[in-house]
Amino acid sequence: MTYRESPYADAGYREQRAPRRRDGVLVRAVRALSGAVAAGVVVLAFVVVGAAVLGGREGFPGPGTVSLATHVAGAAVALIAQSWADRRFGIRALPGSLVVFVVLAALLWTQWWG
Repeated sequence: MTYRESPYADAGYREQRAPRRRDGVLVRAVRALSGAVAAGVVVLAFVVVGAAVLGGREGFPGPGTVSLATHVAGAAVALIAQSWADRRFGIRALPGSLVVFVVLAALLWTQWWG
């Protein structure tokens, strides 16, 4: 029995494509920096959630509901945008990284410096 006659002949396998070219150093650097920023936004959200839980348990005022929701939503958006950027190549990856930086700037401006 040959490969064409086997039951696995049409299992959805495609021909191998040529390997993709590697991204430029600038795109890789921006994507790496936005990945670190996205991780920092997630850690910041965990800190705010922890402060809210600790404040509620110990009886001292912690971050409010708006701050808590803003940080959790910002972390979710940053993770989704970074994941999107990691799956793109070349200049198409930069909008996702830009969204991560905008989320960080918005969180810092509205929740920490405002």
